[in-house]
Amino acid sequence: MLNTVFEQFIKESPVSVISRSAMERIFNPEQLDQWFDSTAKEQYTKDLLFSSVFDIMSQVVCKNRPSVNAAYQASKDQIGVSITSLYNKINGIEPHTSAELVRYAAQEISQIIEGLGGTKASPLPGFRVKLLDGNCIEKTHHRIKELRTLAAGPLPGKSLVVYDPCLCLPVDVFPCEDGHSQERSLLSDVLETVTLGDAWVADRNFCTLEFTTGIASKDAFFVIREHKKYSWKTLGKEKHIGDIETGKVFEQPICVIDSSAKEHTFRRIRVQLISETRDGDSEIAIITNVPEKGASATTIADVYRGRWTIETAFQYLADYLNSEINALGYPRAALFGFCVSLIAYMVIATVRGALASIHGAEKIDEEVSGYYIADEISATFRGMMIALPENEWHYFRTLSVAEYVNFIQDLARQIKLSAYRKHKRGPKKAMLKRKHMKQSPHVSTARIIAKRKK
Repeated sequence: MLNTVFEQFIKESPVSVISRSAMERIFNPEQLDQWFDSTAKEQYTKDLLFSSVFDIMSQVVCKNRPSVNAAYQASKDQIGVSITSLYNKINGIEPHTSAELVRYAAQEISQIIEGLGGTKASPLPGFRVKLLDGNCIEKTHHRIKELRTLAAGPLPGKSLVVYDPCLCLPVDVFPCEDGHSQERSLLSDVLETVTLGDAWVADRNFCTLEFTTGIASKDAFFVIREHKKYSWKTLGKEKHIGDIETGKVFEQPICVIDSSAKEHTFRRIRVQLISETRDGDSEIAIITNVPEKGASATTIADVYRGRWTIETAFQYLADYLNSEINALGYPRAALFGFCVSLIAYMVIATVRGALASIHGAEKIDEEVSGYYIADEISATFRGMMIALPENEWHYFRTLSVAEYVNFIQDLARQIKLSAYRKHKRGPKKAMLKRKHMKQSPHVSTARIIAKRKK
């Protein structure tokens, strides 16, 4: 049973209780340390527990603390090691461990989302759609000794992220320590995860013969924008199929030959755009092996257009979470921070899923702001953890998925949507040309306003 203090937080900040209870179910220290011991290949637990490192990083990512050092100072007595030991641990976390942590979290949280009935209809019925995109972590500070004399911005790494549009979750990640590596160099790792019935949607940077034919060879499917260097030969004339919101759709069959000289018959779908893209393209071409009986050309064009949802997720990470901590210069530390931000995104998705199960997914997507949800969680965390210490949350470890789903649905009913209302901005106005006055670099705002009043 929950005590009266708990009931007060449930009443005043149910969003924070949902997020913290989800973390307790999936990432409680005992469970997380056991997971780490069975997953890590190089590191091992000695004095500093992995759960403590994860707790520190999650506080920074969720903006509960401004930096790793600040989070360490607040928990120094409980951690029991020096700040140097903490940084050494963070700097050495294997990319494999970071990636597996994301996969583990996605598996656990997807059960909750499915239990809530929060999954969306597939944009391509009959297929499991996976959106693939890359994220390059922004340049870091020049704190590492070898970087202090360099003017160039040091890049600590990049990742390929897989996003499930039905679950609204990032479900996989492929981190790379080399910030200058090509995203395509990671596609061989992605291919190993392709399974029967997948439908991979990606931009032209991932349009390679090896990747497309590799997916097809695994009896899976793809919808990928054509790269100008993608080699194919025509098997028939192009035909006008129909129109969609963004333009006219044409289709033709093509033949692609893989590295073993095997021929593959794919579809090439061309969209003649009404308006140019931001890169100035008046048309785009999409390569796919989804059969016509599985999806028409217009459906394929709409599926590709829907890949913006993963870019929106990246924007969410950048705007609402501290996903790229530029004080973490070592690649493994930066990649771990990014992976923890993906997990924080999943936890917030749990809140949105609970709300969607009560109010409907469309209403939540249209009206509820992720910024205000993240802000509420961040603002409440410190006080809530003082009033309700760690042991008070153990109750949530004992609940079954069904029991936990019922609990957070009850909390979702108490959330006032008006407190998290999204404010859509109108179209951007053209910037007015500014006057430069060499003799007067500053002006008095009060005098300018006074002239307007006259």
